[in-house]
Amino acid sequence: MSEQQAKHLEALKRLWAIANGHSGQCKIVARFLLGLYNGTRFPFDMTDFRCLDAEIFKDCLAVLVMDYQPKAEVHVLLGVRSGVFERLANDWNIASKVAA
Repeated sequence: MSEQQAKHLEALKRLWAIANGHSGQCKIVARFLLGLYNGTRFPFDMTDFRCLDAEIFKDCLAVLVMDYQPKAEVHVLLGVRSGVFERLANDWNIASKVAA
């Protein structure tokens, strides 16, 4: 793994921790990660980036760069099962736009 890939993965891990937190920014980050997980079911409004602190936004950008040509699905990179992402959606009351 290159140094750049390692930095992107660390950004993803930070975002995952935030998404599992309890603030308004946490829900936005959760929606962002769910959009990467399954953009059809969980679309993300990019204007929501405006609600994030600069450092969190930069982590989102790093993860977007990483996901441009992904080596693996986002949940696989985090080492979690897809059901954990489904639970994240349920925890934040984020409805799927398309049937599962």
